[in-house]
Amino acid sequence: MRYFRILAIMLVAIAGASCVTQKQMTYMRDADAAKADTLNKHFTAQTEAIIRSGDALTIFVSALDAEAVTPYNLPTVTYATPGTEKMQTTPTLQYYIVDEEGNIQMPVLGDIHVAGLKRAEVARLIKTKLEQQVMNPLVQVSLVNAKVSVLGEVAKPGQVPMTTGRLTILEALAAAGDMTPFGKRDNVLVTREIDGKVEMARVDLRSADLVNSPYYYLQQNDVVYVSPNKVRAVSSANAGLWLSMVSTVASAATVIVTVVNVARPSGK
Repeated sequence: MRYFRILAIMLVAIAGASCVTQKQMTYMRDADAAKADTLNKHFTAQTEAIIRSGDALTIFVSALDAEAVTPYNLPTVTYATPGTEKMQTTPTLQYYIVDEEGNIQMPVLGDIHVAGLKRAEVARLIKTKLEQQVMNPLVQVSLVNAKVSVLGEVAKPGQVPMTTGRLTILEALAAAGDMTPFGKRDNVLVTREIDGKVEMARVDLRSADLVNSPYYYLQQNDVVYVSPNKVRAVSSANAGLWLSMVSTVASAATVIVTVVNVARPSGK
């Protein structure tokens, strides 16, 4: 019986190594009203994304005098009648790509530096330039290609669009279906490119201090990777190895018991 107890202890140890507690799976487990008061002393809400090189913008200019703003909207040019030389133009939303120097090139206005600004700031900048030539112009700016990628131990890995211009890491995980029970909540990797250089940081989603991390608000093209925990290591590729180990232990225990029983003098 002693040998079977040893075997049972070994099996329990193996099972215990793969357990995930509720505490390990809880986000911001230390959050409460007092903690929130402390965090708010340093917390700064981000209302929208900051424009960077490589972003794509749509810009539409309007005014009471529609003809006055026509030159500032990129047109689609088509033949009025097939087979004729008569042309017609239709204003349409087209992409302005922010170049490596942080500029876009608009019709008539030329190069405009927009990197480091928000959409509303770009709109005001363009409006200021237009007011010298157009009465009461209205400028609408949209960031159309902002997204982040969420990979690893989430229900739906893939790209998450930043439709509102801002996105927290918790919102990105929610859009990806949340973490699976196998995701490491205390060691989430965020990869970010800034000025041609790659930054990598790991965040702990179990701590309320997450909200003051520079990676709480994600930026366009960030990559969030959720690493697998020990349970996943056991349950996936290494499952066969662990089962083999358990089988080996069981076989060894059986052999030991058999040898002991054979070697034991009869009557004892």
